[in-house]
Amino acid sequence: MTEHAPLILDVAGVTLTADDRRRLAHPLTGGVILFSRNWQNRLQLLELTSAIKAVRDDLLICVDHEGGRVQRFRTDGFTHLPPMRAFGEMWMHDGRGPQGAGAMRATNAATAAGYVLGSELRACGVDFSFTPVLDLDWGESGVIGDRAFHRDPRVVSLLAKSLMQGLLQAGMANCGKHFPGHGFVKADSHTEIPVDRRSLKAILADDAGPYPWLSSCLSSVMPAHVIYPRVDARPAGFSARWLQDILRQQLRFDGAIFSDDLSMEGARQLDGRSVSYTEAGVAALNAGCDLLLLCNQCLGEGRAVDELLEGLQAALSKGQWQASPDSESRRVALLPETLPQAWDDLMMQPAYQQALALLP
Repeated sequence: MTEHAPLILDVAGVTLTADDRRRLAHPLTGGVILFSRNWQNRLQLLELTSAIKAVRDDLLICVDHEGGRVQRFRTDGFTHLPPMRAFGEMWMHDGRGPQGAGAMRATNAATAAGYVLGSELRACGVDFSFTPVLDLDWGESGVIGDRAFHRDPRVVSLLAKSLMQGLLQAGMANCGKHFPGHGFVKADSHTEIPVDRRSLKAILADDAGPYPWLSSCLSSVMPAHVIYPRVDARPAGFSARWLQDILRQQLRFDGAIFSDDLSMEGARQLDGRSVSYTEAGVAALNAGCDLLLLCNQCLGEGRAVDELLEGLQAALSKGQWQASPDSESRRVALLPETLPQAWDDLMMQPAYQQALALLP
């Protein structure tokens, strides 16, 4: 085990190249995030994840696989999961219809979705999915939209906890995102720098409500590339005020903190100027992130990935950031502790069949 391997990077295609293997073997690489371009079919995905683990068996293999429009693998038997809003809508039918209380059906269905999601991914060698979204559905954000469970933070918390239970049953950790909340702002942090001008009191009372309520079962958190100027001039993922003072100390969260993708526009401007990936990575680590995501930069020659690996290594040697054994322990804690079921065995499992029947 390395002292601290913070970088989660991607790979270009459906098999590993020599450059992929070199980057994965780097001591600062802690995991891989997969995308739709890395998918052909289940056999190919299992061969790819096995090849990644052959480089280093402690690498965390991740994917954004929430359901709805954010689901990377959709063919060759993968269940098409509903968007999270579907569970919130089910909740709102409480007491109506012949099937009983909507709220209870919604929590059971969310648990079923978590189990199906986690067990199908694990059967193909994927360790971890960045889910659930804890943002509130204010009806304004196109990038969040139906990815959110509900507008009410209490409903979001209960449905998210139910989904986490299903993930846990499948042997998979979870990630609450995007702290302290991305749903209130219209701008998309992939292409813009969103600004939320509400007070800290208003944010904690509403959008950030799920985080302390779920602190006992959240494995990890991803902060938003959103600036909340009444709290800090920097986006939450680069703010020690948000990550250390508020999330760690005030809200008592002790799991892993991922940066959101460092290639997004919301991560490329700090303190009024454009920054390199290395500057952004160092700033995120010093603010309190344990792990850094850099996505879609391995295509072509992948120079940005190599520059970040070299830049982080140089910055570490200069004392510009400190390797953290605690951060490394949080990363390793996200790895599954049990062996996955083979796909064919999973398809015959009564618990899996029952979960499929509960999905909306």
